[in-house]
Amino acid sequence: MIKENLKEVEARIAMACERVGRDPNEVTLIAVSKTKPVEMLQEAYEEGVREFGENKPQEMRDKYPCLPSDIHWHMIGHLQRNKIKYIIDKACMIHSVDSARLAQAISEEAGKHGLVIPVLIEVNMAKEESKFGIMPEEVWAFVREISTLPNIRIEGLMTIAPFTVHPEENRIHFRNLKKLSVDIGAKNIDNVNMRHLSMGMTGDFEVAVEEGATMVRVGTGIFGARDYTV
Repeated sequence: MIKENLKEVEARIAMACERVGRDPNEVTLIAVSKTKPVEMLQEAYEEGVREFGENKPQEMRDKYPCLPSDIHWHMIGHLQRNKIKYIIDKACMIHSVDSARLAQAISEEAGKHGLVIPVLIEVNMAKEESKFGIMPEEVWAFVREISTLPNIRIEGLMTIAPFTVHPEENRIHFRNLKKLSVDIGAKNIDNVNMRHLSMGMTGDFEVAVEEGATMVRVGTGIFGARDYTV
C-alpha cells in the first residue's frame, strides 16, 4: 500500500508542478508519520523516503534510534517549551514556531548543544480560533523580534490551512502566505531568508504546490487513515 500511495502522491506533485511550470525537485515531500509504527516508516524508507514529519516530540524521540541515521526529521506539530529537549538534536527543522517565548527557548536549548536550528514561522492564515500560529499582520514584527536570537535561523513560513472537502477553497490562503514570504524576503533581514513554504497536506497539497509550496506534509495519503484510539 505505501509503495503505491507514494507513487501516486509523487505523480500528483509532478503534475501540479507541470501545470504551473515548476521543477518537481523544488518540492520536498514530507511523510507525516504521527501515530504510525516504526515498521511502516521503515517500509516508506525502503521506498526512498528520507523526510519524515512528527507532531509529538516524544514520538520523534522514541522513533529516532529505531530508524536509519540518514533520515531528516521535521517537527511539524505544536511544540511546548518543556518538550524541546526531546527533539533539539534530532530535528532537522522545526516548522511550528508560534511565539517569541518558544523561539527563545529553542535558541537556548540549541545553544547547549552547539547547534543552530532552522525554523519556520507558523502563520494562522485563515485566522481560525482553533489553530496555533501568528496572525498574518503580525508576522513581520515577529520575524524582526526573533531574528536576533543566536541559535535559530529563520528559513520561511508554514501554515495549516482549514480542513475542507474543496481544496480550491484554500488557494487564497496559500497564495497569501507566498505573498507574505516574498514581502518579508525583500526586506533583507539578517538571519532571515524565505527559502521555504511549508503548506499543503493530503487534502490540498496539489493546490499548495501550484501556489509555491516547497514542502508538503502528507500523512494519510501515504500511510492511510490513522487510528487515534491506540
